[in-house]
Amino acid sequence: MEKTVEEYISFLESKGFSFGEDAVGFIFFGKHYTNASDFLVNLAIEMTLKAQKDFDGSFYISLLEALKQSQVHTRSEAESFARDRGLLV
Repeated sequence: MEKTVEEYISFLESKGFSFGEDAVGFIFFGKHYTNASDFLVNLAIEMTLKAQKDFDGSFYISLLEALKQSQVHTRSEAESFARDRGLLV
């Protein structure tokens, strides 16, 4: 079962990542702006942290929009998407 966005943020914070109020605001703004699923939002958060080594709100929003527009529905599609665009190695 996939985690909700709230659960995923809590999980990451338990692992040492720190999200400020502004970051959490960006996360939920992006979710509502793109009408993305929790699964897609969580993938965008994970990929943002891997690519940027920190949470970058504008990178996250752009990535979430691109994932949604490309109709990414699985983790493997997301990984291919990121590799094709040079976001992850």
